[in-house]
Amino acid sequence: MSRISPRQIIFLIFCIFIPLIIGVIGSFFTVSSISEWYVTLVKPWFNPPNWVFGPAWTILYILMGISLWMVIKDGISSDNVRKGVIIFGAQLLVNLLWSIVFFGMRSPLGAFVTILILLGLIVLTIRSFRIVSPQASYLLYPYFCWTMFATLLNAMIVVLN
Repeated sequence: MSRISPRQIIFLIFCIFIPLIIGVIGSFFTVSSISEWYVTLVKPWFNPPNWVFGPAWTILYILMGISLWMVIKDGISSDNVRKGVIIFGAQLLVNLLWSIVFFGMRSPLGAFVTILILLGLIVLTIRSFRIVSPQASYLLYPYFCWTMFATLLNAMIVVLN
């Protein structure tokens, strides 16, 4: 196993901050709606307490950043790396869009459509990352699983409301 240089550590931190910043931006739409609108919605019995979402997403964003770093740490000259980074960027933007649609626009149905697109993009990201770094793709599995759970929650909120 090779040693990670200080420059690579800085680059790793940068890669981790990219998804975390998207999460922070999304939280601007989320925080104000939780106490005003979200609490009024009927939610399924398996809906976790609100405090679970922040730590869960923080961990997932960190894993996403590490995964991104593992794919681009050796450069982006490869077509496979560039394709993976583009798909990663697209899924990250759709992830943010979900918060905007669900909490900002207060549209569970619109958010459900958005999260279905997000799931497809996560699968594409995993597949494209696997070509470059299987380990990087494995780090995205928890994200996929949590998003599947979020999709179920979103669908149930649509049905119950």
